[in-house]
Amino acid sequence: MRHRQSLAGLAALAFLLQPAAIVPAAQARPAAAAQHQRLLPLEGGRNFRDLGGYRTADGHIVKWGLLFRSGSMHGLTARDYAYLDKIGIKVVCDFRDNHERAAEPVPWPSAQAPTILSDDYSLTDAGLMPRGDLRAMTTAQARAMLAKSYPQMLTFFADQYHRMFAELLAGHAPLAFNCSAGKDRTGIAAALLLTALGVPRETVIQDYLLTNRYLDGKMILAQQGKASANAAWAHLPPGVMAAFMAADRSYIEAVLDALPDGAHAYLHDEMKLSDADIATLRRMYLM
Repeated sequence: MRHRQSLAGLAALAFLLQPAAIVPAAQARPAAAAQHQRLLPLEGGRNFRDLGGYRTADGHIVKWGLLFRSGSMHGLTARDYAYLDKIGIKVVCDFRDNHERAAEPVPWPSAQAPTILSDDYSLTDAGLMPRGDLRAMTTAQARAMLAKSYPQMLTFFADQYHRMFAELLAGHAPLAFNCSAGKDRTGIAAALLLTALGVPRETVIQDYLLTNRYLDGKMILAQQGKASANAAWAHLPPGVMAAFMAADRSYIEAVLDALPDGAHAYLHDEMKLSDADIATLRRMYLM
């Protein structure tokens, strides 16, 4: 069931794509992001990055301090929450499934809690996770499975991606979106958002590949003996694990290649973004 989740309870979510005011210039570079750091300096962050600074094909630049991508926020510390409070994140689109959210809850302090948006679903039931004994899988099979599953996420997560765009059009920013590692579901969301803003394909791919620099897979798997969303992966063959943890160019290219007409049709038909909506997003989030 689609729902809006917060520490105070559940409330109804409006999906109206309506014109929104341009984000004030003062919001473009909050103090916490003034030094233009790609990876946020968090003690317990996981692949938590600012999407600002990327140049579009027509020479504009994505504003810093408004759009963030991340992995699970389960490890955030009190200092991290204080840092994020200065940024003023209003909304978090959490793409994790039921099990991931239960295994790694995020206890935002009530005074600082953004609105958390998430859906009830299971990755396994959605057909996005392999069944059976993963220890028998080869590295080549793992890579092929991910390359095949990435375009499928465009359909399965269309409602969640659409909701992210609706929040941005409504001016609900700074906004962060995340999954568990901040690589797959989040990587596709970032690719769609940057593409909508007019960022060239190669820049989109390079942003995706930064996960290989900023995600510490060993740290995630260190929780294998705990109630972790990643515990079931702990005993995979090294090559298979590497294929699952890596941000491989072929994975994101499979998504971009699946988008017809340079993503224009997908943004219009699936994300319900009109040309006017896309122009509004660019006025709001580019400089």
